Amino acid sequence: MSDMNRTSLFNYIEEHLVVLAHRVEARGKLNILDLHLHSENFYRDFLNLLYDWNLENLNKVNQNVEAIDLIDKTHKIIIQVSSTKTKQKVESALGKDSMTNYNGWSFKFVPIVRSAANLRTKTFENPHGLEFSPSNDIIDIDSLLREVCGLKIDKLNEVKTFIQKELGNDATSMVIESDLTRIITMLAQVDWSTFDKIKIDNDFQIDTKIDHNDLVKSKAIVKEYNIWQNSVSRIYSAFDAEGLNKSLFVLQKIRSFYLEHCYKLKGDDLFDAVRNDVKAEIRKHPISGELTKESIDICSDIIVVDAFIRCRIFENPEGYSYVTA
Repeated sequence: MSDMNRTSLFNYIEEHLVVLAHRVEARGKLNILDLHLHSENFYRDFLNLLYDWNLENLNKVNQNVEAIDLIDKTHKIIIQVSSTKTKQKVESALGKDSMTNYNGWSFKFVPIVRSAANLRTKTFENPHGLEFSPSNDIIDIDSLLREVCGLKIDKLNEVKTFIQKELGNDATSMVIESDLTRIITMLAQVDWSTFDKIKIDNDFQIDTKIDHNDLVKSKAIVKEYNIWQNSVSRIYSAFDAEGLNKSLFVLQKIRSFYLEHCYKLKGDDLFDAVRNDVKAEIRKHPISGELTKESIDICSDIIVVDAFIRCRIFENPEGYSYVTA
């Protein structure tokens, strides 16, 4: 197999591991932990494949064991998988009373991040006598990729196949949801003042609302991005579960853009004006520099389409009603 094919395999593996890390980080900030739990099982199988270990998920067997997620009884290895890469996190794990049962075992810390190079240079309190060398036993994504880079081609193909089965053929959807979370977080940081909450009394047909508002060119945008409404709802729900109602702040800001233009513009021109205002608002935030232009364009359109479906912008067809809660 050519070096080009080897590079293609490596790039595929790298892309998916990095996207997984970004997504775990973004959702962890919202206290959405389902993906973190999935990551424990992913890393169990990935590390077994990469290092020929026999790791099991200890949380499935005994949920009361603190600081240990994975265990290999054959090789006497215990592992904590974490989305946090701090000295305090590592020392907290090493200092747990449960570690007294594993004196002499090898402890490895697996942060779900691209690089934990700075963490490997630190010294750690290790009161229970675990075998732990920060330079070797803190395994970040860069460490894993160095291991992957040295694999023979058959093993490299095996790893790629595993990643494909676990994380899917296309990382694009994972990138978009991760960036959506970050963008909604940015927009929700501003207190947009108080406003009425809207409750929808009945469902409406999206096509009917599109036609009612003379959206011709914009119809394709609504149709393309309405499939992301579940993702947006999941992110909004995570905010709302914190009791902050930040989803309402975001929706009200979008509505304020709409109200600013709706007396002068109609149809596609009005839809485009709202889209452009949302993009401009996103680009005001310093963190937007970490996002690609394409991602900002896609995510802003997703958010605007969601607001359209939720009836925060544009007129609703006759017979469709909503009430102030």
